[in-house]
Amino acid sequence: MSRLILVRHGQASFLEANYDRLSPLGETQSRLLGEYWVRNKLIFDRVYSGPRVRQKETARIVGDVYKKAGLPWPEPSEVAEFDEFQAEAVLERSLPRLIQEEEHLRNLNDQFQAAATQPEKFKAFQRMFEIVIARWAHGEIPLPGIEAWPEFCRRVAGGLQRLSGNGRRGQCIAVFSSGGPIGVAMQRALHLPTESTLRSAWMVINSAYTEFLFSGHRFTLGSYNSYPHLTDPGLITFR
Repeated sequence: MSRLILVRHGQASFLEANYDRLSPLGETQSRLLGEYWVRNKLIFDRVYSGPRVRQKETARIVGDVYKKAGLPWPEPSEVAEFDEFQAEAVLERSLPRLIQEEEHLRNLNDQFQAAATQPEKFKAFQRMFEIVIARWAHGEIPLPGIEAWPEFCRRVAGGLQRLSGNGRRGQCIAVFSSGGPIGVAMQRALHLPTESTLRSAWMVINSAYTEFLFSGHRFTLGSYNSYPHLTDPGLITFR
């Protein structure tokens, strides 16, 4: 059996103009992950990253820790299949209309706008996010020009198939990606419906890793949402 370890990127820059970069906390989470793996002498045969800056930076920081420790670290290859779904575009295109039409979402948006602290803003935003994304994923919000949920799932599944079918047995592979692709991998391993796939994606902590075992057509879950490197509760974030 070979091992495929999917890593969610460190915390990105939530509520800033450019979300697609690691926050200082995200950089710390990534470094701690690298240090934990180095202490446990986890060696990878191949390393991949999605195309987002936050994904590539997480891989780079982990790799820097390996290099500093004198342990081998394969040069990460960028794999487009492990990009996140277009959540920002879905919200941008659909949320303004939905806020006007639906009182529940309008109230959540009012809570988001009035929130005085980042945790309060995150809580209100996450509620809106989950409602809108779930409806979009179920096909209730058609958005031409945006990759649909079934297309996203097929893309990620194709990437998983390509990685698991490429190379010798007994390999250990790391992929630095996002919550959505991790959810799709869970879907493949456990045959989850869309709602459960989304929930498994939303529960993944920044810089946590999920391990799958594969051989031929077998693709099974080894562990989900592991974060032993985050020993301080203040380091645990979902966005």
